[in-house]
Amino acid sequence: MSPADDDTTVRAAGCVLWRPAPAPQAAPRALELCLVHRPKYDDWSHPKGKLKPGEAPLAGALREVAEETGYAAEPGAELPTVRYLANGRPKEVRYWAAAATTGAFAPSDEVDRILWLTPEAARTRLTQPRDRTLVDALLATRLPGALGES
Repeated sequence: MSPADDDTTVRAAGCVLWRPAPAPQAAPRALELCLVHRPKYDDWSHPKGKLKPGEAPLAGALREVAEETGYAAEPGAELPTVRYLANGRPKEVRYWAAAATTGAFAPSDEVDRILWLTPEAARTRLTQPRDRTLVDALLATRLPGALGES
């Protein structure tokens, strides 16, 4: 039985949220990634959260991005699913690349800060090593207007 077939698996979804890096300090086609700080865990991660009953994973991922960062997002490629134990239960988090569109951050009890960082800085800042692989997966996709996409 895979974790996806197990009724005890916690299902969640999120995005590796990105935007073009601001000019003129950035190289052409450079990008920044958004990381969220969760004071409850004192960690830095990609925006993500538990799915509501019956909620489609992509819809949940975009909802969580909006709730945690204040930004709407345009979804792109699906990224690897991350599986791990959380409080003794299997957890499965599906991720997508997503371009930030409109919005602004407002602190909350759940997320008190966000940072927009280069991929290299984001990889270093992420608390969980499993989240670093998502940065690499994002960079391996061909993002419109970023990272060598022509």
